[in-house]
Amino acid sequence: MTADAQRFGIPPWAGRNYRLLVGASFVTGAGNSGATIAAAFAVIESGGDATDVGVVAAARTAAMVVLLLVGGAVADRLPRQRVMALANVVNACSQALFAALVLTGHAALWQMAVLTAVGGGAHAFFAPAAQGLVLATVEAGHAGPAISVYRLATNAAVVGGAALGGALVAAVGAGWVLAADAAGFAVSAVMRARIDTAGAARAAPAGGVLGDLREGWREVVSRPWLWGIVVQFSVVNGMVTAVESVYGPLVSRDHLGGAGPWGLALAAGGLGTACGAVLMVRWKPRRALLVGTLCVFPLALPGAALALLLPAWSLALVMFAGGLAVEVFAVGWMLAMHQEIPADLMSRVAAYDWLGSVAMTPLAVALAGPVAAAFGLRAALWGSSALVVLLTAAVLVLRDVRRLELAPASAGGRAAAGRDAEGAAGLEQGAAA
Repeated sequence: MTADAQRFGIPPWAGRNYRLLVGASFVTGAGNSGATIAAAFAVIESGGDATDVGVVAAARTAAMVVLLLVGGAVADRLPRQRVMALANVVNACSQALFAALVLTGHAALWQMAVLTAVGGGAHAFFAPAAQGLVLATVEAGHAGPAISVYRLATNAAVVGGAALGGALVAAVGAGWVLAADAAGFAVSAVMRARIDTAGAARAAPAGGVLGDLREGWREVVSRPWLWGIVVQFSVVNGMVTAVESVYGPLVSRDHLGGAGPWGLALAAGGLGTACGAVLMVRWKPRRALLVGTLCVFPLALPGAALALLLPAWSLALVMFAGGLAVEVFAVGWMLAMHQEIPADLMSRVAAYDWLGSVAMTPLAVALAGPVAAAFGLRAALWGSSALVVLLTAAVLVLRDVRRLELAPASAGGRAAAGRDAEGAAGLEQGAAA
């Protein structure tokens, strides 16, 4: 830690690698939150309807689902920060081409879907590699604060990116927002490539890729709390994504005034997550999964607010509450994963986590338009909210979800010697960007 870093109030445990990680995630977080809005409005402005918006949004997740398990196996064999940097390069190229097509007025639906799928495929390698990088860049005793501060910084990027992205889409068009996202991915790739985790080196798995995946699968199915929550989020994520990617932009266009108000609503959700991260810097509930699962219920509120056609300021408050609540879940989930999962299996387990969590999302997003056409947009929104509530209530039946406790190291940021001996050397290169 340099004297300059200390002068700016950076904690002593936040070294060069940690700062590079946070900086890279801030850049991509800001760009992606704006690009999500831009992609939806690029489809709408090209003459697309709700089904077209859903198809393009689903293409990203479909590609991710297909490649996630391969990405997890690769990330447990190669230096994870390099896998992440290469994925950022692919994302930069796909977003740059997407932007060029939109700016020149030649963006066909199939082209937008293919380029979005390329980005999703890259993320299939990025996401499993990402799980754990925070803990490779700080000492184990600072795990809790490091995760919370990291998420605070990235969520702050979402706030600014969503607000600015919505405003820029309205002011200069979706193409320029997509171009800015491409540039952000390029900068992030350089930053991640400079992260040095030589001190946390790990041996590659000895078996083949299929053997690696079988080993990861056994780890997942042996833990009811893990597979239960993954199944829960396979539906919850699908409903949330359908609301944010398809229904929200349509309601905003027809009743709220266009991209700007919807961007502000998403920004409010990001501000909520940032506030949740501030809360979790100080508060580490021992039964983090129970508390976190209870905090998933508010994710049903945005769909209900849109169905009721609440004004933009009310929608922003609802999004803020949902963002704050889900951040409580997210931090507790990360800490539980790092406490319970052996380090050398982290990327493979994370791949199954991601696969299960997003498996239903392409179908949910692709069907969002047809469901709204068949039953009405308001009924579709109420249905998405009801499914979030029902699945979250169901997962509380699992005893491990209610009873699993974080050890003092995870709950309070102090080192647990036995667990550190097993995992500190391998908890490297990842944490969701």
